Amino acid sequence: MASRMPPSRADLGRLIADARRIVVFTGAGISTESGIPDFRSPGGVWSKMKPIYFQEFVASEDKRREAWSRVFSGRAGWVGREPNDGHAGVARLVHAGKASSIVTQNVDNLHQASGVPAERVIELHGNASYATCLECGLRHELEDLRVLYEATGDLPACRACSGIVKTATISFGQAMPPEPMARAEAETRACDLFLVLGSSLVVYPAAGFPVMAKRNGAVLAIVNREETELDAYADLVLHDEIGPVMREVAPAN
Repeated sequence: MASRMPPSRADLGRLIADARRIVVFTGAGISTESGIPDFRSPGGVWSKMKPIYFQEFVASEDKRREAWSRVFSGRAGWVGREPNDGHAGVARLVHAGKASSIVTQNVDNLHQASGVPAERVIELHGNASYATCLECGLRHELEDLRVLYEATGDLPACRACSGIVKTATISFGQAMPPEPMARAEAETRACDLFLVLGSSLVVYPAAGFPVMAKRNGAVLAIVNREETELDAYADLVLHDEIGPVMREVAPAN
């Protein structure tokens, strides 16, 4: 009996060509090719610095100062990089009308920087490229906050209500935002191909969306360098580099 050939990039390309409505689900692995470290692997962000929990940030001025020092020094390395071929390939799927949305665990703003309209990007864990007031929700630009912080040493505060200002990321211990979660669920239930790019699929509730898509009848494809817990559940799995894969399956022309 002949052994079955492992899936190929061409197989993924055919799934994309046949799909009518794709949801692309991205994790840290799509952005490591831009030089942004992931969180959990050896050498990742949390192996170098301990996360500051949301409750600590709110309760302690010292913790807020430590958090803002990390932001303004760029030590976490979450922002300030350029999109790579993986982001560009995803953007092409959106502009071609193939992908209805991107559901991302990333906070680096690189999907928007690659040309995807912001309303098509559903950010489950927020965005590290700007800040918001925890009281009134007003947006604050990091550069404006940095200038004031370096000039006065005062912690960032809301210019409208003087409330506590925090980067617009979802910290450990902070509730998941209900609106993005609801939008992600609606998109997941409407898709016929759910394409995972660069996620280890271990962080819940976000990792529940691929299962939801599969149970709802969608094809599930996973592209990740390492094995995931859902590999056996997926219709197609590629252990491959995301940039080269997307360059091939979502060509520029």
